[in-house]
Amino acid sequence: MSRNRFFTALCALAALLLSISWAGCQQRASKRRIGVVPKAVAHVFWQSVHAGAVAAGREADVDIEWIGPARETDFSRQIEIVDSMVNGRMDGIVLAPTETTALVRSVERAAERGIPLSIFDSGINTESYVSFVSTNNYEAGVLAARKLAELLEHKGKIAIVKMVPGSSSTMQREQGFEDTLAEEFPGIEIADARYCMSSRAKALEVTENMLTAHPDLDAVFASAEPGTVGGAKAIRSRELADKLLFIGFDFSDTIEQDLKDGVTDALVVQDPFRIGFVAVKTVVDALNGLTPEKRIETPIHVLTADDLARPEIDKLLHPDLEKYLN
Repeated sequence: MSRNRFFTALCALAALLLSISWAGCQQRASKRRIGVVPKAVAHVFWQSVHAGAVAAGREADVDIEWIGPARETDFSRQIEIVDSMVNGRMDGIVLAPTETTALVRSVERAAERGIPLSIFDSGINTESYVSFVSTNNYEAGVLAARKLAELLEHKGKIAIVKMVPGSSSTMQREQGFEDTLAEEFPGIEIADARYCMSSRAKALEVTENMLTAHPDLDAVFASAEPGTVGGAKAIRSRELADKLLFIGFDFSDTIEQDLKDGVTDALVVQDPFRIGFVAVKTVVDALNGLTPEKRIETPIHVLTADDLARPEIDKLLHPDLEKYLN
């Protein structure tokens, strides 16, 4: 081969390699990014949401950026995160607002910038979003009240461990619970109700205080995971499991053990993996020019210890987090 032909071939090869490299860089640069902002990151519920979001991201070939505050009461941190995502030109955003009004301007700013944003878990006081994906929390409260009434045989005195003021999802659960008792079960009296402020330690404290203030309580209802863990711990420490009914909400390994041990009598559980998956999918659909349903509800389940052995319930309660988060 002559020197000129060799040089020409070498140049052609270099050009080919450069074009392949450039195409790869373009592909990486053009990969969409969807930011997912939960209310917090520590609880198993949010970890399951995270796994579902990652699963949807893998299916759609988009990058998922998961960033949330440490505490479910920290709406100011959520505002910072969402505003940063909007300013950073995230392709899409999925948000579980900690408060119904505080995040409104951030959500509307995303819409103004043409960034599709879906809401999940809790509602918000604006319609400037693509879709709202969540449990029907009012109905979940209704189901909890009916289960408690069944176990109490329609009469008794109860207390409620509430979550935090301003959180749409838990406020709706609590409202559904209270409305149902008032309308369907007049023989059941709500003697006390206190907020745990999304803290297991605070839930333990307020449950202890209510048990002391009302030694004749027949049952306690907790409307979210922190209250369920803290409330059960108070009942266990006082050795009241055989005397006091307890219904909780959400699921974790600790809650599962309390259910198996008879400290907790029933649970209302959601499908957080599905919530995360569907919420991300709505944003992907919007990016692809489709119009997702404005409101998407995910299933609710009322469980007792006997239900834990059912294969479909085991799969619901124990999603493969390592597959998606490690």
